[in-house]
Amino acid sequence: MPELSYREAVRDALSAAMRKDDDVFIMGEDIAEMGGSMGVTQGMLDEFGADRVRNTPISEMALVGAGIGAALQGMRPVVEVMYEDFLTLACEQIVNQAAKHRYMSGGQVKVPLTIRTQGGAGWSPGAQHAQQLEAWFVHIPGLKVVFASTPSDARGLLWSAIYDDNPVLFFEHRTLYGLKEEVPDELEPIPIGQARVHREGEDVTVVATGRLVHEALGAAKEAEEQGVSVEVVDPRTLQPLDEQTIVDSVKKTNRAVVAHEAVTKGGYGAEVASVIQHEAFDWLDAPVERVGAKFVPIPFAPVMEEYVVPHQAEVYEAIMRTVGGDGN
Repeated sequence: MPELSYREAVRDALSAAMRKDDDVFIMGEDIAEMGGSMGVTQGMLDEFGADRVRNTPISEMALVGAGIGAALQGMRPVVEVMYEDFLTLACEQIVNQAAKHRYMSGGQVKVPLTIRTQGGAGWSPGAQHAQQLEAWFVHIPGLKVVFASTPSDARGLLWSAIYDDNPVLFFEHRTLYGLKEEVPDELEPIPIGQARVHREGEDVTVVATGRLVHEALGAAKEAEEQGVSVEVVDPRTLQPLDEQTIVDSVKKTNRAVVAHEAVTKGGYGAEVASVIQHEAFDWLDAPVERVGAKFVPIPFAPVMEEYVVPHQAEVYEAIMRTVGGDGN
């Protein structure tokens, strides 16, 4: 089995889809000669040419709008929005156009558009380049939302996103691009809407997304040293959500922690906590704990950024609180 980084896994999925299907093409700001701001599309211009690896003007609204138009005409465009913070500039196209066309046409048209974007703290990009906004788009009917945390998941889920007939927002985290793991020789599509249990446990379920999956796995090892068995579940797809896997896990462990890098208030963890409360209330032995960023714009100063966003320590403390232990 080859070893791929998260960055290479995304590139591999894009390239494989483009080799298979002439209707797949990619476009975005500086994705051709430069290979994108994070180097994900490096080398793809040489293989596929400028017609299928398209640099665009600096206009997210125009970029996503062109993608919608191409999708409505039967192509399968993959649009790269350089930072997820910049999705705000394309919200009209994403929320009022891409998400609505299939429903408003009574299913007569499809919108097989994939919007790739990245964000997250951990490298001091500042308040306008480090937000985690996935909860905004989960709220919009008609959109699917994916957030892969490993190279194998990124590769398999991106393939499924490209071949879905609905618009899919595909979130990536900047600090995960260098993460490496062994992946199958053949690209294996992963169904959208299927969670992954990274680690099985008996005492607490941690439902984590993105970078926090890895922080949760570290916290689980730390808790194990204190005799606490932790199960770690990664939804992978935020919309649709695999509620059954999460609920089944909580019914087994009787306790739950939800963790993400985004601001806690109104974050995606609130939806997960609500699902757990509604579907597994009689099995809960403690309140659902929530872990997320503090309610403040992401600071530029590294020491302040470190303070604002959650890490392994915060997940560990939440685990220990829910079992009645001392998290300090």
